[in-house]
Amino acid sequence: MSAATQVFSPMSPADKVNLEKLAVLIVDNNAQSLEIMGQVMSGFGIRNITKCQTVKEAKGVVSRGPLDFVLCEAQLPDEDGYAFLRWIRREAPDPNKYVAAVVVTGHTRISQVMKARECGAHFIVAKPITPAVLLQRIVWVSKDDRLFIDCESYVGPDRRFRRLGPPPGVKGRRGDDVDPELGEATEPNMDQSIIDNLVKPSKVAL
Repeated sequence: MSAATQVFSPMSPADKVNLEKLAVLIVDNNAQSLEIMGQVMSGFGIRNITKCQTVKEAKGVVSRGPLDFVLCEAQLPDEDGYAFLRWIRREAPDPNKYVAAVVVTGHTRISQVMKARECGAHFIVAKPITPAVLLQRIVWVSKDDRLFIDCESYVGPDRRFRRLGPPPGVKGRRGDDVDPELGEATEPNMDQSIIDNLVKPSKVAL
């Protein structure tokens, strides 16, 4: 899945997205839930779908070949989904170390959301999942141009994503979400030397 620099835009019924060639891994120990998510993915036109009920099985799939998208239940019997994603980010072979990953959970307490954030997931989606929400997350991730951070304390997409605000046309959930539609300028243009100073590379504490 490409992570080319693009501007996020809201999905509409008229949008056409070709997901046929994606390689998707779904991990959920609940057979019924696994089947439902598989059917939803098939409904998007995705043909290459692998379903696993344990982390052990899923690790084998990750190690065998490249994937484009991982959808993982947070609560699994042998090892939770957060630990599985941390393993992907730190130990999976390239290019799967950088695979787009979404955590699915029925528990959306702030502690669970933070765990998903810290394990390197792109998004966390609350159950019950609707096809519209899942498709929107897949498209958002495909357009995600965040840097991938690889350091001792964290491996995954840049967690400072929240500063960018929600996609245009989508209402933010936080009070400090930035409006992505800037509109007309209201202040004088900056001097070039000031602009150069703002954009020059600098060290960031992670």
